[in-house]
Amino acid sequence: MSAQNSAGIQRLLDAERDAQKIVQKARTYRTQKVKEARSEAQKEIEEYKKQKEAEFKKFEEEHSGVNAQAEQESTREVEAKLQEIKTVGEEKSPKVAEELVNAVIDIHPKPHRNAAKVA
Repeated sequence: MSAQNSAGIQRLLDAERDAQKIVQKARTYRTQKVKEARSEAQKEIEEYKKQKEAEFKKFEEEHSGVNAQAEQESTREVEAKLQEIKTVGEEKSPKVAEELVNAVIDIHPKPHRNAAKVA
């Protein structure tokens, strides 16, 4: 009976080793599938990111033209105003200088209108 028990124990040990091999293969398979899933997810993320970047660049190109055009228009307006101011300044400069000189030279002292009159 001891030989029979020994043979039965040996069969159980062999079955346990086979089960461990099956479990190990399952773990390896699961690990491989997880890695593949992560890799696939990373690819999808990269594709989505490229798609969104392309959409953003398209949006930026569409709207940057409007800003550049508005900037050019405002620059033209500013240049026109500056030219107008320079022209008016050149026209009025001699008269302003003359009035300043006259104001300094011609002094007419008067008491301030709020000053109390001395009786």
